[in-house]
Amino acid sequence: MVGSNDTWPSQSMLDKVRQRVVEMSGRDGEEVRFAVSPYRICPLGAHIDHQGGTVTAMTINHGILLGFVPSSDSQVYLQSGQFKGEVRISVDEIQFPAHIAKSNGSNAAKDELEEAKWGNYVRGALYALQKRGNHLKKGITGFICGSEGLDSSGLSSSAAVGVAYLLAFENANNLSISPTENIEYDRIIENEYFGLKNGILDQSAILLSSRGCLTCINCKTREYKLIQPPKSKNHLKTEFESAYKIMLAFSGLKQALTTTPGYNRRVAECQEAARILLKASRNEQEEPILSDVTQEVYEAHKNKLETNLAKRAEHYFSENKRVFKGLEEWASGNIEEFGKLVTESGLSSIQNYECGCEPLIQLYETLLKAPGVYGARFSGAGFRGCCVALVAAERAEEAATFVRVEYSKLQPDLASHIKQGKVVLVCDAGDSARII
Repeated sequence: MVGSNDTWPSQSMLDKVRQRVVEMSGRDGEEVRFAVSPYRICPLGAHIDHQGGTVTAMTINHGILLGFVPSSDSQVYLQSGQFKGEVRISVDEIQFPAHIAKSNGSNAAKDELEEAKWGNYVRGALYALQKRGNHLKKGITGFICGSEGLDSSGLSSSAAVGVAYLLAFENANNLSISPTENIEYDRIIENEYFGLKNGILDQSAILLSSRGCLTCINCKTREYKLIQPPKSKNHLKTEFESAYKIMLAFSGLKQALTTTPGYNRRVAECQEAARILLKASRNEQEEPILSDVTQEVYEAHKNKLETNLAKRAEHYFSENKRVFKGLEEWASGNIEEFGKLVTESGLSSIQNYECGCEPLIQLYETLLKAPGVYGARFSGAGFRGCCVALVAAERAEEAATFVRVEYSKLQPDLASHIKQGKVVLVCDAGDSARII
């Protein structure tokens, strides 16, 4: 179990990274800059944000920290706190999509794999910047590290890494890129460079969130708004924000051990459901998504969907209802009712979206039994190994101990492989990505 740390990154963490950059670059410590890129959670929505639904998100006080100094030339030199090897490239090297290069068996892809797999995100950031017409002249010397044990856990660590590199290269080259523009830059990294079929939730949450607020994102129109809880009379931290903690529980799975189809299959099923519903309403489209289907059309024609597709559509439309109800509850400061909606979302993920696996479902059910928990659900679409819960602040440590003990009974082997026994992490809401 790990306790909360209100201040992230801490001064000791900044000092440690600064020293590594000084050693790598030979520069003065005062020249070191930091790209701070937090991880995100999604209390409601998200599992099918690629379908253009409305989702909610917030960041936590853990994430990616990249300390760097601008180079005097085009050279990039990077080391990682999590991974072996180093990256040495030039910002003026022309980058090509990694998934295309690998499928062609190019030497560049082979060299990349031998050099350091984590360097792909450096190249992806350069690819995105180049694609948008930016001519970079300065590289960076830097050291990157993530909050220990949270990579590949369903908290958008890959998007956080991509955003950190974008911010660092932009800062080093005096580029003025808005957060909304950087959402699209990071999508280029994920969608085009890596060939992943995901939406805008992760990047939007990381770049747009504000501490204490719930970020509401329309994944179709790209519009967003920050939903503030009731204001307190005493200024810095609202009573609502002080009332809860965010609890992350880890199953020990890096990828879900399940025989059910994976993430991309769910994408295809949602699109097929949309196609049938739109055809029934005489509104056929070339690339249908569920957000193109109105609630009225869904209610009128949902009987035309076979069982699996009906479940996927039901998850989408019921999730949208929970999101809008949740926004009302958050704005009114009703954390108990908001938590119930989170739990309902988790149940729909199991029953209708049919994601998760036995360990994740057991972890979800254990969280719901823990003292002080308002609500829980899967994180990372249920295809990774993490659950997220909101818990009463005064009972957070008690709840964390309960989950650690009970989950270890259910899955002793998986729990024993979690680094340093950190089955549960209690944390606070965070802020958006930034340069400090």
